Amino acid sequence: MINPPVPKNCLKYLSDYIYLVKNQGSRRELKISLRDLYPILNENTNETYFDRHYIYHTAWAARKVKEIDPKKHIDISSSLYFSGIISAFIPVDIYDFRPPKVELAGLHSKKADLLKLPFKSGSLESFSCMHVVEHIGLGRYGEPLDPDGDLKAMTELKRVVASGGSLLFVVPIGFRSKILFNAHRIYTYSQVISYFSDLILKEFVLIPEKSEDGGLVKGPSAKLLRRQNYACGCFWFKKQQ
Repeated sequence: MINPPVPKNCLKYLSDYIYLVKNQGSRRELKISLRDLYPILNENTNETYFDRHYIYHTAWAARKVKEIDPKKHIDISSSLYFSGIISAFIPVDIYDFRPPKVELAGLHSKKADLLKLPFKSGSLESFSCMHVVEHIGLGRYGEPLDPDGDLKAMTELKRVVASGGSLLFVVPIGFRSKILFNAHRIYTYSQVISYFSDLILKEFVLIPEKSEDGGLVKGPSAKLLRRQNYACGCFWFKKQQ
């Protein structure tokens, strides 16, 4: 969705400000002052904007955790919104290179390096790493530069998944792979499948770039995948028992 032109909104903002100053009426306890101006110029829209990747992939993952129904869920550096919400119904430990100081019942924050996770091999029953691996080694978050950082991270994720355990994995997906330095990498569907060839793909859901192509598209067609430049791929992998 395209936001309205800012110049037009600036004029409306000034007009609205003048109107409210002149018509405060009895609301003198809430005064409008020039020193307190806080212009928001791009939200006067016909529909509410949202980030398709982050609304849909966290909603998908929350549903998968409910379906898996583990005793505890481990998250590796994914969205705090996701971990904070699911901690309402299942204990969650979150691990991050830069651990957040978040205080919620059922949620514990700990420090970890994705390239050297503090878990025994084959020990995690249910864990997630979503919209994270594509950044590893590009220096965006202060981590060391490493062209193979993402591959090393994926190797670690595979190492710690338990027999019969589940990994919820999310990365950008496109018709061709590339690096948008230093923001992130984009992978093809076939690349991700090859990286995790020793695990079983339980489910694949695509979040297409365009809303007209749907929200969460389970088992998308090859034709739809070819139309994507920066879509979002949600993979539920399991390790064979």
